[in-house]
Amino acid sequence: MTWQLGPYQLPNQLVLAPMAGLSDSALRQICYQQGAGYTIGEMLSAQTHLWESRKSATRQVNLADPEPRAIQLLGIDPITLADAAQRQVEQGAQVIDLNLGCPAKKVCQQAAGSALLAYPEQVTKIFQAVVAAVSVPVTVKIRTGIDAEHKNALTIAQIAQDSGLAAVTVHGRTRADKFNGHAEYDTIALIKQQLSIPVIANGDICSAEQAQFVLNYTNADAIMLGRGVLGRPWLFKQIQNWITRKVHLADPSWPIKQQIIAEHLQAIYQLYGDEQGVRMARKHLGWYAQYLPAGDRLRQSFNRLTKTTEQQACILDYFDALDTRLELEPC
Repeated sequence: MTWQLGPYQLPNQLVLAPMAGLSDSALRQICYQQGAGYTIGEMLSAQTHLWESRKSATRQVNLADPEPRAIQLLGIDPITLADAAQRQVEQGAQVIDLNLGCPAKKVCQQAAGSALLAYPEQVTKIFQAVVAAVSVPVTVKIRTGIDAEHKNALTIAQIAQDSGLAAVTVHGRTRADKFNGHAEYDTIALIKQQLSIPVIANGDICSAEQAQFVLNYTNADAIMLGRGVLGRPWLFKQIQNWITRKVHLADPSWPIKQQIIAEHLQAIYQLYGDEQGVRMARKHLGWYAQYLPAGDRLRQSFNRLTKTTEQQACILDYFDALDTRLELEPC
C-alpha cells in the first residue's frame, strides 16, 4: 500500500528509522535494495559550525539516496533550526525531519530531543519557524511523552498538524522509558484517530507478524523499523511479502547474505575511507553475526582485523566454509 508524504508518493509503508551512528547512507542503500520504501538520514545537529567535522560530514544530505531525500535535524532554537533546514534543502534535502524523540542523556541535558516534549510553546515556535523557512515537507519524530504520568504526544502531534507539518512519527515509549520495556501502541492509535496528516508508527517492530499487528492496531499510514533490521535488512522484504500476500518469505540463502554483507561493507569503506571504514564495518558486522552460525567466532575474528582487504577476505572465507560445513576456522 502506498502513502503520500507532501508531493511524494511512497512505494510502500516501510520506513527505515534515523539511528545515530547506524543509519548512514551505506545502511540506507542496503535497506532500499531490501525493500524499504523510505529512509531518513541519521540525526544531524542544527549547529552548522559543527558540520565540517568528520562525523557530521557523513550525516548531511546524500544526493545518491533515492527520492525523497530526508535529513533529520536536532536542536532547540527555532532560528538555528530554520537556518540549518534551509542549508540542507540547498544541498539537496527534500524532506526535513525534526528530532523530538532522542532519549539520550547528553541530548536531553540540552533540552533537545525528547526533552522538548515538555515545552509545547517552544515546540510550536520551532515547527512554525522551520515550516516557514523551507518549501519542502517538514516532519517530526516524537515519543509518547516525558514519562508515564506526562504523556502529551497527542498535543504535540496536533501542534505539528496545525503548524503545517507533513507527517508525524510516534515511538511508542516515553523519554523515561529510553529503550526499556515494551512499546505501547494505544497512544499512536489515538493520534491517528485525531490527525488528518500521515502518522508513522515506531517501536519494537521486529517481525512480519508484529508489523502487521501494529498497522492493524494503530491504522497508521506507515511503520518505521529501527533496531529490528540491524543485521537483517531483508526484514523489509519479509514484512512486505507478509502484508501483501500473507506468505512468509524465508531468510536469503547463504550466497545472497554474503553478497548483501559484502556490498554493505564496500559502501561503508567508500563512505568513511579505509581507516574509519574498518571501525564502522566492525559495528555492522556485529549485527549481522547475531544471525549467523558461529557468529560470535566470526565477530571476534573480524574485530581483530585492521585492513579492509582483510575484512573482505574474512567474510569470503566464512561463507566458503558455510558452503561445505559449519565448523568455521578463525580468520
